Amino acid sequence: MKDQWLVQLFHEGQCIEAYKIFGAHILNNGAVFSVYAPNAKTVEVIGDFNHWQGTKMERISDGGIFNQYIEGVKELENYKYRIETKEGKIIDKADPYAFYSELRPGTSSKVFDLNGYDWHDNYWLKYRTNGYDRPVNIYEVHLGSWKLKKDFTEEEDGSYYTYEEIADQLIPYVKKMGYTHIELMPLMEHPYDGSWGYQPTGYFSATSRYGNPKQLMALIDQCHQNDIGVIFDFVPVHFVHDQHGLSEFDGGYVYEYPQEERRYSEWGTSYFDLGKEEVRSFMMSSASFWLDYFHVDGIRYDAVSHLIYWQGNKHHGINDGALEFVKRCNYHLHSRYPGIILIAEDSTDFTNVTKKTTENGLDFDYKWDLGWMNDTLKYMAKDPVYRQYEHALITFSMAYSFNERFILPFSHDEVVHSKKTIIDKIWGNMHQKMAQLKTLYIYMFGHPGKKLNFMGNELAEFKEWDEKKSLGWNILTYPIHDAFHHFMQDLHRLYLNEIAMSKFDYDLLGFQWMVVDDNKQSVFAFTRRYEKDILVFVLNFTENKHYGYMVPVPVNGKYIELINTDQDIYSGGNFINGAKISENYSLQVNIAPFASMIFKCSVSN
Repeated sequence: MKDQWLVQLFHEGQCIEAYKIFGAHILNNGAVFSVYAPNAKTVEVIGDFNHWQGTKMERISDGGIFNQYIEGVKELENYKYRIETKEGKIIDKADPYAFYSELRPGTSSKVFDLNGYDWHDNYWLKYRTNGYDRPVNIYEVHLGSWKLKKDFTEEEDGSYYTYEEIADQLIPYVKKMGYTHIELMPLMEHPYDGSWGYQPTGYFSATSRYGNPKQLMALIDQCHQNDIGVIFDFVPVHFVHDQHGLSEFDGGYVYEYPQEERRYSEWGTSYFDLGKEEVRSFMMSSASFWLDYFHVDGIRYDAVSHLIYWQGNKHHGINDGALEFVKRCNYHLHSRYPGIILIAEDSTDFTNVTKKTTENGLDFDYKWDLGWMNDTLKYMAKDPVYRQYEHALITFSMAYSFNERFILPFSHDEVVHSKKTIIDKIWGNMHQKMAQLKTLYIYMFGHPGKKLNFMGNELAEFKEWDEKKSLGWNILTYPIHDAFHHFMQDLHRLYLNEIAMSKFDYDLLGFQWMVVDDNKQSVFAFTRRYEKDILVFVLNFTENKHYGYMVPVPVNGKYIELINTDQDIYSGGNFINGAKISENYSLQVNIAPFASMIFKCSVSN
């Protein structure tokens, strides 16, 4: 077998290119098949090319690797591995390293040649960055339900756009709306639509629901040509029990824990045993695979709490084997792929998540601030009369905001399973909710940290997300929703253009409270600044209307109102300010009920 050094690294848990060893690789007039099955007695390749009768594979090492070249194999032909266990049981399994898979409900792997796509993104790859001091505005997308050709019903299946077809609609929209990145919910092959990709079987196989791997390459290539980064959702914690998948792969516990008390997760799946070196190589190679072959710009790790602690529970103790995997994987990925971003979806208070491994950290670039998200939404659900008693829900995040590099998320998890959508979580009637929603987003985009919103948040949808239905695009025929959609576009553009809103996201120099203790009126004000650029944010979380509210400012000068949520173009009452001159380091501003605004100092004394 070629690449013996990769085989050695694989067994040592240091390989991030195991996909070059394993899987089905087209060669000459056939294909080479390789699989890791250390507990198998024998392994055969069965497929279209041998009428599913089986071609015996050669065991090439004591380490449990089987290999075989088969003449006459064609691209797109189906195959599986037929494994004889030590006990003599025969089981058929999909290829853990398959590059393409049969469309569900089929479960076979498919031979596919990943080589030969003509990329046009060299400039993008050369100059992409991790974005620490730049705007990062992420649009989280479930590719199937952003738009469907036909919705699914109880009576009949719907139909999806292909990767290439959705690109023609998604990319212009993302660019128009001012997002910098698309985060795609898991595209690794998975048997059940309703898992949204979070229960995968094919860690090297782009789901066939939307087409073939080269069509996905084309989507990502077009994103890069339009200056849009692509982040992949990655599931390193667990896998499904479907018979054709990784569970008891060769009759033994190859990928999962042998101890039953550690094996099973709360999702009805099995945890990966990330203390095993070969499993570490498998998972590191999966992450590397999408960065390598598909030019992905970032990886978002799902459920990091379950990588830090056993069963995700702090009281069960730290999972040292999984933590070692995380550190090793992030180190290798950062070393190999300059400019990528690695994101932790982590709900714990574990420290140093975004510090380098040399600083005893986990080497993520960003961590989701789920504390900020929970506190903010809890505050918005309160009757404004009682918000004065919950003032700390808004102020507390700044006590820890600079401990890590945070992303502020309103993700898919917040708009499903009867949780209500973002707007519907907010107290009040329709018009009160909409006014507060705009102020919520002014707060979000003024607060230090990068931004993430799930698709549909920008529409102010009341309908919870359903993977079987398209987003409710028709809601934009209603003027109040169309106005909000326009507001979000303007706010995003402001975020992209005003460097003070992102330059010092992770530096105390970039933020200062100006009004922080007016809990009786639930008014807040703060500055974001970079060098001479000074922005003043004013937020009103009650129905009170203020004439000439005094806001302290750091310098005297002329303050131009860049945006006000009460502008008539945003379905407001137009109780706005325009330009104001500060006196004695104080600015008198008019504030509409539930309104917010951003001022920029253009001339200072």
